[in-house]
Amino acid sequence: MIQLLTEIEQLRVEPDQTARIVVDERSGIIVMGRDVRVSQVAVAQGNLTVTISERPQVSQPEPFSQGETVVVPRTNLKVDTGEKNKLALVGEGVSLRELVDGLNALGIGPRDLISILQAIKAAGALQAEIEVM
Repeated sequence: MIQLLTEIEQLRVEPDQTARIVVDERSGIIVMGRDVRVSQVAVAQGNLTVTISERPQVSQPEPFSQGETVVVPRTNLKVDTGEKNKLALVGEGVSLRELVDGLNALGIGPRDLISILQAIKAAGALQAEIEVM
């Protein structure tokens, strides 16, 4: 019994937390948790187009290696600021980091990013709570 309690006491447990984005519109600060995900959504802002697509690929181990076959996500991110831009489609299950990286590559400022995140949330495609300070 003592050995069992010792092992249980040594276990590391990470509790589930609600995905959350904290925004301070005055200063332009945005803080995001790692569990924030974006469902499929279309995004357009001015001359900005963001396209995110995911093509899962299967990774198989060598024969007789006792490995496991797994599906590996292959995410493709394309950002365009051309004048003929239209509505862009953001693929299902894209992490917020991938979306933000694409917007940051264009030099999108924090205030515009806050507006885009709030619009994605209003569309029901952001799986996170937005807390405005």
